[in-house]
Formats: sequence, structure tokens, C-alpha cells
Amino acid sequence: MTMNIAEQLINEFTLKPFQVQNTLELFNEGATVPFIARYRKERTGSLDEIQIRDLQHRYNYYKELDERREVILESIKSQEKLTPELEAKIQKTLSKTELEDLYLPYKPKRTTRATKARDAGLEPLAEWILELTCPHCDAMVKAEEFINEEKGIDTAQKAVKGACDILAEVLSDNADVRKWMRELAADQGVIISKVKKEFEEQKTKFEMYYDFKEKVSSLPSHRILAMLRGEREKVLRLSLEIPQETAVQYLNSKLIENPESATVDLLQKVVLDSYDRLLLPATETEIRKEIRDRAEAEAFKVFGDNLEALLLSPPAGRKPVIGIDPGFRTGCKVAVVDDTGKFIENHTIYPNEPQKETEKSAAVIAKLIQTYNIELIAIGNGTASRETDQFVRSVIKDMPTKPASVIVNEAGASVYSASDVAIKEFPELDLTVRGAISIARRLQDPLSELVKIDPKSIGVGQYQHDVNQSKLKESLDEVVESCVNRVGVDVNLASDELLKYVSGLNRLIASNIVKYRNEKGAFSSRKELLKVPGLGEKKFQLSAGFLRIAGSKNPLDNSAVHPERYELVKQMASQLNTTINELIGNSTLLKSINKKEFVTEEVGLPTIDDILSELEKPGRDPRQEFQYARFKDEVNEIKDLEEGMLLEGTVTNVTNFGAFVDIGVHQDGLVHISEMSNSFVSDPKDVVKVGQVVKVRVAKVDAELKRISLSMKLDGDTRAAPARNERKDGPQKKAQPSAKSLAQRFGKEKKGDKQQLRTVKPKINIKRLLP
Repeated sequence: MTMNIAEQLINEFTLKPFQVQNTLELFNEGATVPFIARYRKERTGSLDEIQIRDLQHRYNYYKELDERREVILESIKSQEKLTPELEAKIQKTLSKTELEDLYLPYKPKRTTRATKARDAGLEPLAEWILELTCPHCDAMVKAEEFINEEKGIDTAQKAVKGACDILAEVLSDNADVRKWMRELAADQGVIISKVKKEFEEQKTKFEMYYDFKEKVSSLPSHRILAMLRGEREKVLRLSLEIPQETAVQYLNSKLIENPESATVDLLQKVVLDSYDRLLLPATETEIRKEIRDRAEAEAFKVFGDNLEALLLSPPAGRKPVIGIDPGFRTGCKVAVVDDTGKFIENHTIYPNEPQKETEKSAAVIAKLIQTYNIELIAIGNGTASRETDQFVRSVIKDMPTKPASVIVNEAGASVYSASDVAIKEFPELDLTVRGAISIARRLQDPLSELVKIDPKSIGVGQYQHDVNQSKLKESLDEVVESCVNRVGVDVNLASDELLKYVSGLNRLIASNIVKYRNEKGAFSSRKELLKVPGLGEKKFQLSAGFLRIAGSKNPLDNSAVHPERYELVKQMASQLNTTINELIGNSTLLKSINKKEFVTEEVGLPTIDDILSELEKPGRDPRQEFQYARFKDEVNEIKDLEEGMLLEGTVTNVTNFGAFVDIGVHQDGLVHISEMSNSFVSDPKDVVKVGQVVKVRVAKVDAELKRISLSMKLDGDTRAAPARNERKDGPQKKAQPSAKSLAQRFGKEKKGDKQQLRTVKPKINIKRLLP
């Protein structure tokens, strides 16, 4: 490696050397982030999962930077152009963008005006024009020496023009200049959006951007992505505007060595040409990428936060459930699952228009409730959901046992039902029945069911189809992995789609676990997992603590205590003259343990505290207690809404500008960020999360456009209506010109140059391009 990555990370994250060095060692050993965060706290100094992931991302960035650095150094070296000064710059840079800027003058190029001029032998003329100090010399006279009709240079004017093209390109390829231009654009640049002529008289969803401008530095991510989408759909035209006078003044100072030189006018034209033709387009491209990357990073975060909240939604638990995928003409698909989520039977009923077979449909539902002791009825929130909910309530109101009727967000259920996963699971069932099963199961355990669906189909993102899809997948996979391992997995009930996210496992091993379970029966202990093909000692170490075996002879198998610490727990029990079974859940005994007696070089207080906490409440689910929104019976469609009406609903999506809430009318309402609280809210995620049950007031309804504006400012509260399921937990010095090559000249910094661009960033010290 050409840089000390660990040392750089220590400085960047302000961490102790051992924390970074040990964490990197664990990465290189193949340890996963959840495993490191949970079971290697002594080695990392108790870094949390977020810190470890940030370290991992930055570590990977620097490794890629190092690999690219080596390729670039080898390329320049092979051209015999690698000077000690240039090598030092390349070795020093910590930015991929700046590394590519340094490489640009030496990077093989497509044919340009400058390359043609070089081929025609005009580089010496360019150097002469650049270094000329004589105020009376004539460039055209000098250019006569470079006429070469074979190369198309048949006049002095063409020779001068070619030389100027060389200077313009070298100026634009200089790393310091490109960095300065980026900083100017980032600090003072403005993104301008204009509507294309053909759409001037049309109303589109991009109307607010028909004549719009905003500073690059303040442009929020959702507006960036919206404008980029408008451009991609050929409605908008975007451009970058930067202070041209400031830029040209700076470029003149870099290129014009002697203001008394006879070539000053020529060099000023070179600057304008380089700025207009090369630098401005290149800067716009780079700024576009920068703001897009910034917007995508924010979109990934929004999506990830929403997905995490959804995956960790409170589970109803192991209860028999009827799942209903509602409909009108095609009827309602009904599926029954037992308390483990196993499919039992299905029916199609027609309680709604046009068939309206109310009695027949009621008989089916009543029989299923009685036969299977149904405790919950899950109804998808799509078409006919409220009508079906009212029908179900009418059926159960006079029954001796009344299962709760819950409207469930069915986003992604149709995607799952047609997926390879669903086909493999239920090859003989119609896709509509698979959808009903998914609706039932996501009420029992949202995490276990939602992992089977592509997160982009769940509907909790912000411009998720406009961002880099591979990076989005990588980001969301990390969220799913984190959630799955935080909750833990019952290895005897989990699908391979859930198991593949467990620390240390992959799709193949997950499939092997399910296959082994189907052939040999339920796992009786964690040790038995070692018999699964592909699950060796290393994989076992990384995964075992996150896998649960309910009913195992060793109660620790159904806890988050890692098998490598079973002996430690045994010693604790022995010290108290008790058994592990009696120790588990006994707060009095656990509090009497002298933790310091069990501290070793390998096991510190953080691990002991985790073990004791787990022993007090083994297998504790970190998710909140199950809650659901209660919709008003008389409010079923948008036309039923009235301004001022108070309702209860479920948050379905949170964006940077507000939150969408399902209030039971087949169209989510928007609580704008300004309507979330009477006090200032900078980030909607600070107030609400996906799946949260909230109280809202109808502020405005536009039935034609299907727009519902909601407010969470209720009864003068200074904060939003609480969720019922909220979680608890001086002049420039001049130098004498010297006869050097252009590459050397443009690459060398001028000593004593203190010029700064005060209008951009006062602390920036842009060193002279030319010595």
C-alpha cells in the first residue's frame, strides 16, 4: 500500500489507534459488522454498528484509491514523465477526484484540437507565447517558423491558433485549476432549471422547476433528484452558472506571467477559450456528479431509515391469522395461516359489489374463525379494503370470540406473489392467494415476510428509481442485515430468504439449513448447525449468536449469548451454587454476581454486561409492542373527508419534506414538515417513522387531484401527535520565466505565491500554475 490507511482512519474518525487497527484486522479476518459490534466489543473499544460500518465504507474507499493510485503511477512512469514532485502529489492525495485530476494531463486522450496541434509540432510555439517577456515581439512573425503544409498548418494564423489550443487544454487539465473551479462552483455556483419550449404551455409534475434557480450549496436532495428526473424525461433543461468574472480573473492570474508581454491579448483569449470550451463544461459535469452523489447518499439514508422502521415494525406475534387480499369484481382472496405462519387453506369470497354475496361470505369467515381459533384478521389496504373491513367487523361483532380486524400495508405483496421465492414456496397456488398469505404473515412478523420482497417495491423510498441501483441495493442490504441480526432468527421457523441475512451466512448455506431441517427435522441445539453442509467453524462463530433454538436442552441456545461464552455463564451459575436454568430470568441472582471476578484479557465488562442483560430477559425482542390504527367507520373514501376532521392513521413513508399517512381512504395524505409541530422541525425523521400510528387533522382536500393535506398540530401541542407504538429505547509576487516544458511548467508550484480567491473561500491558497 502507498498510504497508511489505518493512520488516516484514526485521524479522520478521531478514534484510538487500537480501535481502528483491531477493527481492520477483524474485517480482514472475514468478520461481519453485526458480529463485531455485538461480540468483539473489547477489541473495538465498544464501537457501535454505525461507527463500524462507517469505518468499513471508508476503509474500502481508501483501498480502491490505493489500487487506482498504483495503476496511475505505473502509467505515468511508463511514459517517463513521473517527476519526484508529481509522485509526491499523487502519493499524498486522499481524493479519487483529485487523483484523476493529477492523472489527466498524462491520461491517453481521444483526438482533440490540442493533440492535433502537438502532432503538427506547435508545442515549442506555445511555450514561446507563454514565456515571452518582450513587449514588442510579434507572435505572427515567430509563427512563420512553424508553418507545415503537410500537417495542415499553412498560415501563421493557424500556427498561432494551434499553439493557443495547446495552452487552453493544458490550463484546463491542471489539477489545481480544476479543484479551484469545483470549489468556486460548489460555493457560489447556481443550478438553473428551464422548461423546454414544447412544454411551456403544459402542466406537468415539474411545473415548479420551469423557471427555477438555487445555489449548489443549499440545493436539497429531493429537489436535485426531481430536476434530474425532469431533465431525463426531456421536460427540463439544466445548466450551471458560476461567477465568470471571478473565474476569468483567477485564470488570467495563473496564465499571464508578464502583463507587458506582446502576447497578453493572445493569452487572455486562451483563458476565455479554455473557460468556455473546456473548464466550464468539465466543472458542470463534475458538479452534477457531486450533487447527484450527495442527493443519492441522502436518498439512501431516507430509504434506509424508512426500511429499518418498517422491518422493525411491532409484530403481532405467533397467532393464527386470516389474511385477506380485498377486491370488488374478482372477489376477496382469503388465506389462513397458523401461529407459525404455515399455510392451511384458502377461499374466495364476494362480500362487495357487484356480487354482494354477504351471507355466504360471512359464513366462510365465521367458520374459519371458529375452526382455527383465529385471533387476527389482516386485510390489505388496497382496493376495497375499507369495504371489506366493514364487512369483517359486521361478521365478528356478535361472535363470542372477536378477532381484531387490522388493515395492513400490502405494498410489495403483489411483487412477492409473482416472484421466484413465492413460486418456490407455493408452486400450486394462484398468485392472488400467495398475496393473501403474505398479508397475513406480515402482520405476524413484518421482518420475516418483508425480507422476501425487493425493498424498492415496498414503497418507503425517496426517488428510489432515480438513483444508482447497485449502490442502493448495497445500502438496503446493510439495513436488512442489521435488522435481522438485531432481532435474531428462529432457525426452525425461518425461511432461507431470512436466514441468508444472518451474520456469516449466505444464500447457499441458508438453503442448506432449510434442506437439512426438512430432511432431519427441527434443530435440537446450536451445535447441530455444524452438521449443515458449508457451515464450518468460522461460519458457525459468526452466525451462532444470532440463531435461536427454541426448546433446546441448553436454554442459552435460545438467547443472544454466544456459544463461546457458555462456559463463562456456567461459571457464574456455579459461583452462586445454582443452575443456568435457575439463573436465567432471576434478577436478584444476576445482580449479586461480582462482574469483576469474571474479567479476563479476552472478556471485559462490556461483554459481561451484555451477557447479564441477556440472561435477565433471554431472547428479548427489541421491537415495540404491537399496535394498529383504528380508522373511522364513516370515512372510507376521499369524498368522506372534511376539513378539520380528526383521524388516526399509519405512517407509510417519510421523506425530507414530510410524511405520508394512510387514513383509510385508499390515498395517503401528506403531513408537510411545516405541519408536524408548532416548533421548528429540521428533519421529519426526528418526529415520525414508518409504521407509526399517529393522530392527524385534515387540513385540505383536493378530490380531483387526489391530494390530501394533513396536520399533526393538534390541541396546541408543541410537538407532533405521539405515536402509540413509539419505541422507548497583497500583490502577487512574480517569478522569472524559465525554459521548461509545458508539462513541467504547469505541474510546478510557484514559490511565494500567496494569492487567494477571497470571494470564494478566504482560506484557500491556490498556488501559481506557472513558476
